[in-house]
Amino acid sequence: MFRTRSRHPSIKGSTIRTDPGQATTEYALVLIGAAVIALLVVAWATDGGGAGRIGDLFDNVLSNVLSRSETIEE
Repeated sequence: MFRTRSRHPSIKGSTIRTDPGQATTEYALVLIGAAVIALLVVAWATDGGGAGRIGDLFDNVLSNVLSRSETIEE
């Protein structure tokens, strides 16, 4: 939406853009997108066999950290 402003002679006919609520709408769309991605990740992790993979990943990371800490102590 454009509104013309003619109160001041030097800016007569200039346009000012007014978009009330645009930032709120963009924020809401980003939140909805993030929620959809989070739900997909949760669904994959619980039903799609991701739980075992996440557990294996955590075990591998933990064993690597512990083996490196043992190497540093020696």
